[in-house]
Amino acid sequence: MPSSRRVLKVASAIREVVSLSILTELKDPRIHDVTVTFVEVSPDLRHAKVHVSVMGTDTQQKLAVTALQHAAGFLQQRVGRRVQTRYTPRLKFVLDQGVKRSIEVARILREVLPAEPSEPSEAKEPSELDRADGGDPPASSSS
Repeated sequence: MPSSRRVLKVASAIREVVSLSILTELKDPRIHDVTVTFVEVSPDLRHAKVHVSVMGTDTQQKLAVTALQHAAGFLQQRVGRRVQTRYTPRLKFVLDQGVKRSIEVARILREVLPAEPSEPSEAKEPSELDRADGGDPPASSSS
């Protein structure tokens, strides 16, 4: 168990360092709207798979991951300064599809579930209220 706790701590530290470095130090125009979602570290602490979410088209996502992979050496150097391990983990960047999938599921659910029951009632209620509110106050205020 102690090794898994250490692996989790190292993964958390790598996530912090890489996230901060992407935000503040990388100047590559291909790298924008990137969020580090989580980091997987091998048990021997030699490899780290950095899962990132990129907002944009598929092309923009692929370009951002490629640019991050090109910046991996720089980011590994930053990790090596912060995380005290025998070996600095080699970073590999992977596109995290979880956020994209959850947005798509939410969109589908909005289309399917509330469309039938809430739209007709929402459309009727404001118009009836508008007529009632619109008709009553002027009559009472002019009297």
